[in-house]
Amino acid sequence: MSGKYPAFQRPVGLLAGLACMMVIDQLRLFGDPWLSGVLALETQFYFALIALLLPGIFLIYPGRYRLIDVGLVLIALLAPLWLLIHAERILNEGWEFLAPDHAVVASACLWFVILEGVRRATGWVLFGIAGLFSLYPLFADVMPEMISGMAIGFRETASYHAMSIESIVGLPFRAFANLVVGFLVFGATLQHTGGGAFFIRLAFSLLGRSRGGAAKVAIVSSGLMGSMSGSVITNVMTTGQLTIPAMQRQGFSSKSAAAVEACASTGGVLLPPIMGSTAFIMATFLEIPYYQVALAALIPSLLYFFALYVQLDAYAAKHGLVGLADHEIPDLWQVVKEGWVFLLAFALLIVLLLWLQQETLAPWAATLALLVINQVRGQRMGLKELGHWLVAVGELLIELLVILCAVGLIVGSLSVTGLSGTLVNELLFIAGDETYVLILMGALTSFILGIGLTVTAAYVFLAIVLAPALIEGGLMPLAVHLFILYWGMLSFITPPVALGAFAAASVAGAQPVATGFESMRIGIAIYLIPFLFLLNPALLGFGGAIAITLAIAEALIGVLVIAWAAQRRLPFLGDMSLLEACLMGVAGLLIALPGLTLVAGLESNLWGNVLGLGGFVMALLARLIRVSWARP
Repeated sequence: MSGKYPAFQRPVGLLAGLACMMVIDQLRLFGDPWLSGVLALETQFYFALIALLLPGIFLIYPGRYRLIDVGLVLIALLAPLWLLIHAERILNEGWEFLAPDHAVVASACLWFVILEGVRRATGWVLFGIAGLFSLYPLFADVMPEMISGMAIGFRETASYHAMSIESIVGLPFRAFANLVVGFLVFGATLQHTGGGAFFIRLAFSLLGRSRGGAAKVAIVSSGLMGSMSGSVITNVMTTGQLTIPAMQRQGFSSKSAAAVEACASTGGVLLPPIMGSTAFIMATFLEIPYYQVALAALIPSLLYFFALYVQLDAYAAKHGLVGLADHEIPDLWQVVKEGWVFLLAFALLIVLLLWLQQETLAPWAATLALLVINQVRGQRMGLKELGHWLVAVGELLIELLVILCAVGLIVGSLSVTGLSGTLVNELLFIAGDETYVLILMGALTSFILGIGLTVTAAYVFLAIVLAPALIEGGLMPLAVHLFILYWGMLSFITPPVALGAFAAASVAGAQPVATGFESMRIGIAIYLIPFLFLLNPALLGFGGAIAITLAIAEALIGVLVIAWAAQRRLPFLGDMSLLEACLMGVAGLLIALPGLTLVAGLESNLWGNVLGLGGFVMALLARLIRVSWARP
């Protein structure tokens, strides 16, 4: 529990339990909803969810004065309840544009407690961005032309934020209520029934004996757990407590061990089947089934983890590292015997998600199976453990709800002022007809706007501000949204911010900035892969079998060569010189990049492949000559 009022843990767990039951009821998972008489309108359901969860943020993150916290809890409860009671009048009388005084007061109160809640939960960065953007409609008409829009008064702004379906209860919040809640519950259940420890032990038993085995364990375990948690820093601070010391004992430097964990945890958010919560919001934005997002994200994420694996194997070979000692490696059969329930729950989740396409049912069914089997197989949770589980669920739900409500304020301001359309037109004008310029602008913008934000907040912000411009430029919508997701979260491993790398450095006792630059080197493939699938959607599984196979082959060979270059190590041929590594890196880039217009304007990577393979052969020959000269 993050707060200093441990007596308030029970209310958080109770609120979480009530919220989950209400969500299950509204999703009609067990027949007709029994709350249909109370929550007849969809907006009533959303206001009820806010009323149940928003007060909890002031219990989890209390302030200095308890009396103020009590007041904020009451406002966070009563403001959405008032809106729930008057939801029919809001809809029928159009209060989001012309509201009576009492509705404006309730709206302003909700606006205020959301901003204060997000300040406590995430700090000043998202608070500042959400606060400024939420006030933007008041002075939109006096801003510079590029970012000017239609201005409205305070009454209209407050009413629009609270009562329209484009702001607080906009698309990100609706995705949370209808899809994300179930997956957060599943992730918390997996952790509290021992799933996190199981997957780490499974990775140790499978990969521990290979050279650099501890780092390879970190890739697998942190990737899997990061996919479920959706939080880079949380994943670093949990799995990293085990993987980083293991890497250090095996001979990895402190900064390298921390960088490996940061890169693996960052990649976990991009790894299907869950991909944190962001993929579900992406599916809602694009109005496509979630399984399409998961399948499209599979190849790029596996490419990234393949590149990590190759780099770490090269690092281990370069530094003469061996596998873990036998006493550090658990028996595979014993691990599976003890944790088969987690594999079963995961299999059920994947079957329901990707095969039967039951997105709303999948996490709840997997959670139920996990709880029931866990209770009957001798490792049951008592009332105390169930209470801790509910509190953990509550913390996850409450924190993400507050973040999405704050992001909704940004979305609402862009919507009501028309600024999003203005930004799209300006970006297209600056880029002209040059797709590559637009893509590079998109990458830089995504990186800058993603600094200091959570993964979900960064993605939603970019999906509103930047994605439409890239799509208008002729790029595939799903590829664009995955592109901004990748580049929006690169700040977690890229200095000067590098929050994920800095968190890992604190665990490893390493120098933070040095760890950040080491993370960039180890995670170098993540900077390239978004360009690959944006320029060639075959890498996302779109197109014929031949096109997809060629795209995968080019990307696979390209990132393999780049990974060797990043570590300056070739299998069987030893260490490369800086010149050889640079030549190898350029060769890998030429092989991987699709549609490269290098010769005669040909929109084909034939010449890129030829030049890249030529560069690779030159670097290989140079290395062979040096090796032969070095022999007596």
